[in-house]
Amino acid sequence: MRKIFSGIGSFLQTPVGVILTTNVIWNIVVWAAKIPFSYIVSGIVLALDIFAAFYLRDKLIYFFSQFVLPIQNPKHRREIAARVSNFESGSRGPALFVKNGRVILHEGEAGKRGAGVILLDTASALVLRTDTEIKDTVGPGIKFTSGNEYIAGSVDLRSQWQFIGPLASDQPFLNPASGPSKASNERRQQTSGMTRDGFEISPTISIKFSIKRPVEKKPSESGVTSQYGYDEEAVRNAITREVIQLGTTDNTKVRMEWNKLPSHLVVNIWREYIRKFKLSELFTSTGISGLQTIEDMINKRVKQSDVVALDDTGIPTGEWLESLEFKQLESRGLEIMEVRIHNVLFEQEIENQIISQWSTEWMNLAKKEENQLKEKEALIETASRDEASKSFAKIASRQFSGKPTLPQQNPFKTLQLLIQPLKEYILFESSANTDMEKELRKLDDIWKWLLDNNPDAPRNQQGGGQP
Repeated sequence: MRKIFSGIGSFLQTPVGVILTTNVIWNIVVWAAKIPFSYIVSGIVLALDIFAAFYLRDKLIYFFSQFVLPIQNPKHRREIAARVSNFESGSRGPALFVKNGRVILHEGEAGKRGAGVILLDTASALVLRTDTEIKDTVGPGIKFTSGNEYIAGSVDLRSQWQFIGPLASDQPFLNPASGPSKASNERRQQTSGMTRDGFEISPTISIKFSIKRPVEKKPSESGVTSQYGYDEEAVRNAITREVIQLGTTDNTKVRMEWNKLPSHLVVNIWREYIRKFKLSELFTSTGISGLQTIEDMINKRVKQSDVVALDDTGIPTGEWLESLEFKQLESRGLEIMEVRIHNVLFEQEIENQIISQWSTEWMNLAKKEENQLKEKEALIETASRDEASKSFAKIASRQFSGKPTLPQQNPFKTLQLLIQPLKEYILFESSANTDMEKELRKLDDIWKWLLDNNPDAPRNQQGGGQP
């Protein structure tokens, strides 16, 4: 009974129910008031009311439905009006919103079949399919779907950073008795590799990647231009071209999501190159270390179609090889912008050995640099002394330069000619210096001694002032 009354109530809320109820009440009032009326006229009026109600409802739905979504053309207005009209009948398809590549829906929306609508933000794109074939590739904006279409997959158009390997706080190489967690060991295994001399090493690897972007940004089918760039072919390839990963234990086949492929390729390259280096070669205090070489080669392998090969000891052979990883990324519509290797972890004993080795090398380098500095200091001191001697000789010989002179017979006179320019230079250049004042006094004493002992000097210039 409850369902019957609920159904009757729902019917009476419809336009037909309202018109029918109004006409029945009106005819009952007319009949009770004994006012003459015609059943034929009442039927015609009822039919006209129902027609007018349906006509007005369709026009009003068409008018107001265009404000439900940001639509821009008449075709989309007709589509949204049809979806709104089907809403109350229960025959509508799903109404979905895709934000940053994730499909957001209410409970039960994914299971609906019928004509639906999908709204995508500027960072999202997706591919539609039916049970038998791949249909459209949809970019940012609005997409009206038919009854047999549903989402095959969606992608985030923004650049993304992915971090794999141990965290900075992890200690996966500690003694198991002291308890590295299961999660820590799992992160260790993500990037674990063996060096050429048999040591296990596990770094954190960060990867920046995105769906391949077009050279020129173009609007999608809905007329929306994404700031992140939308390449229809790249989106379609990323979603529809599957990569199957074989299980390591039971040979199971697992479909790899599009955003897992970059890390999968990078880790394989990392493990390939780490086998070419010894542990000691990965860390050097001078030149390019092995880790830097590996990081550079990984970046080249995922960004270039051809790279230089390395031999089994990590030395370039000069041979150019095709990069299969770049080819795979290109076929899947993906691109890697940057790969970084950091937070390198290995056994604690090995780390202590390396630190000890670094300390020894540092002391040797410090002593070597100290000796080099002393040698450089000695060379500078010698060069400065030679320069000072040249300057002294140039200043002292100023009275004898520029003109031919006969040899002086009086040595006291010669000394006076040498001392005089020295006194003038000191007075002109360094008169405010206390040390120079002492030197001037010494020169004055020498000058006085010369005057006192020069036999050719006038008597009134000699010491004692005797006539």
